[in-house]
Amino acid sequence: QVQLVESGGGLVQPGGSLRLSCAASGFGSHEYALGWFRQAPGEEREGIACISSRTDYTDYVDSVDGRFTISRDKASNTVYLQMAGLKPEDSAIYYCAGAATRKLMCVVTATEYPYWGQGTQVTVSS
Repeated sequence: QVQLVESGGGLVQPGGSLRLSCAASGFGSHEYALGWFRQAPGEEREGIACISSRTDYTDYVDSVDGRFTISRDKASNTVYLQMAGLKPEDSAIYYCAGAATRKLMCVVTATEYPYWGQGTQVTVSS
């Protein structure tokens, strides 16, 4: 059973930084892709970034490219989302999503990920 547990959300001032973590379990020896998504109240779920465990290939959406960095700790099967230069419009519930796959690349598309965490709230406000 795949489980994804996010942590690290909270309240941060505009311009500040935050690091989210996603602890993944249940993939066993299978390769996987993990993605970060977010959803603000009244808005559709939006993709942010993804990473492939097979190649460490990463991809980002344009709106966060250069401000957010996705990375992976292979030993602990934990994926991080380092966020810098946070803006009030970055406020949302952030979700980690996973898929067992041997693809060399990942995509930041929600329908590609059958497994989802419970989300962690990020609020950017002064």
